[in-house]
Amino acid sequence: MSTNPPESAGIVETRLLHKMHRAATSLLADAAQRDSAPSAALAELRDFLVAALRHHHESEDDVLWPQLIAADPVAGAVLSELSTEHEALDAALDALAVAPVQDDADRAAVAAAAASVRDLVHQHLEHEEPVLFPALAAHMSDEAWAEFSRAVIASAPPVGAHLNLGFFEQVGTPAELAVVTANLPQAVLPLVPAMREQAKATLNSLHTTDNARTVIA
Repeated sequence: MSTNPPESAGIVETRLLHKMHRAATSLLADAAQRDSAPSAALAELRDFLVAALRHHHESEDDVLWPQLIAADPVAGAVLSELSTEHEALDAALDALAVAPVQDDADRAAVAAAAASVRDLVHQHLEHEEPVLFPALAAHMSDEAWAEFSRAVIASAPPVGAHLNLGFFEQVGTPAELAVVTANLPQAVLPLVPAMREQAKATLNSLHTTDNARTVIA
């Protein structure tokens, strides 16, 4: 009986990152509609998402796409076309970044902006994954991916870094988490327990009372 070969590190890590983006944008869009959502936690998640999504697609446009285009021009052409969706996302992120989230503010603007970002991100990932995953499998070795991943982590904005960990542990499997944490800088590892607790407090506060649950065990 044949078995499928294990997925590449690039696919495993990218799928986890995409699951995190889906979960984070969905949570923000939901929480922004509720006056009961704490403004500090809402702003924390909003600022994290704006910084993280921009860094993610800039890393794709500037580093990953050129490598894949050189290896596979056909797949690369489709990926290049998807960069235009990044431009639409940038505009939506600009609107989200300035929408007021204070307790006494009218949250209609931030709710609309968060919903727009959520919808664009979910749609973009549906377009991207059928092209990106096969390209990673065919053209990105685990060694090359590890080099790219370490560079992305090193250049990542520090805004809400604990929420990265919180969402990864919320949506990821043990195997996916092992791939991601393998590329964390050694200096970060002692900070993980405190980051986990900080993320738990923020994310739990943004879930509805009926659906409240421990994000990280």
